[in-house]
This record gives sequence, C-alpha cells and structure tokens, in this order.
Amino acid sequence: MADMDSFRRAVTAWAAGGAGDPARELAGQLSVRAAVLLEGPSDVAAVSALAASRGRDLAAEGVCVLSMGGAMSVGRFAQLLGPPGLDLRLTGLCDEAERGYYARGLERAGAAEQEFFVCTADLEDELIRALGAARVEELVRAEGDLRALQTFLHQPAQRGRTSQQQLRRFLGTKKGRKIRYGHVLVEALDPERVPAPLDGLFAGL
Repeated sequence: MADMDSFRRAVTAWAAGGAGDPARELAGQLSVRAAVLLEGPSDVAAVSALAASRGRDLAAEGVCVLSMGGAMSVGRFAQLLGPPGLDLRLTGLCDEAERGYYARGLERAGAAEQEFFVCTADLEDELIRALGAARVEELVRAEGDLRALQTFLHQPAQRGRTSQQQLRRFLGTKKGRKIRYGHVLVEALDPERVPAPLDGLFAGL
C-alpha cells in the first residue's frame, strides 16, 4: 500500500541515481504538497515528536519529512522535489554552519523564496537551551544514561566547557543517541518554549 514511507524511499533512491517515475507516481497518489528537508534522522525524530505533541499527522496533510543524509545533499533533493522536479513546496531546518548549503541549493532549484529555518548551532543545542541543562540532566537520568554522562564529563576535553556544551557533545557520542533524544527532549518541552526554528517550521506547514 502506498504511504509516505514509500514515497520517502522512492525519493531517496531517485536522489541516489535511480528512476524518478516511482516518486512521481506516489506523489500524485498521496497528494504530496510539501517536503521538509532535514540533515539527518535525529532532526526527523524531533520534528516527528513535535508533530505528535501538537496532534498533527503530517503525512496525512501531504507533508513529507525527509532525512537527506547531510546538508550537502540539499541541492540534489531541491532539484528533484522543487520547481525543476515535482514542484513541491520546500522548507527545512539546518545548522548555522550549513546555512550556505541550503541557501545555494534552493536558489539553484529556483526556490530561493521558499523559507528554511536555521538553528543557532544545531537542533540539539536549541533544545538544550529551551529546556535548561538541569532539566536535560534529569531526562538523561530517567533514560538510564547518567553513568555514561558522568564518565563523559570526567574526560579532560570537557573541562572548561559549559554544561550546555557538554550535554550537546554527550548526545553525539554514541550511535543512535541523538535520534532517541530527539524524541525525548521534544516530548519534555513546555509548549510555550519550543525553539524558534522548530516553531517557525511548523507555523509554515
């Protein structure tokens, strides 16, 4: 049965050099109207968690949330999904360091006017600041990762860093941890404290 996961897989295969017809057919069947271009799966986890907390079914709304496997791929995906390809509305979320990739990728695809949202450092940094370091440490303890965090904090490289910087680094030290905490941190947010880039992204969908 055709669903948004099928469309995501078809688009990813197309971007890797495969045929575009499956993605085109699925876009029509599913009435896909917009694509959210994200750098990686931890960003997808956070966006999915916020959608759930707000009672929104983005797939049913015709919105495809897509992990591109890195910001440098945005130009390729924008060509396929934007005006030269499926002509979907494009938006996305990126780290400050990757702003240029998004701006150039959308411009080359004829979609420079379509808005994307930039995190100060990255999405984890935004979420940690919104929650506060003390609350994030409580969540780490609740997730059973306190001992791992304490071991990490004893490393010489962590001396002199702020608690926020240490927590951000910690989330990236183990495969899959950033994805898991993408859900955990967003689910713990006060609805009034959603980071501006995430809130702006949803406001435009």
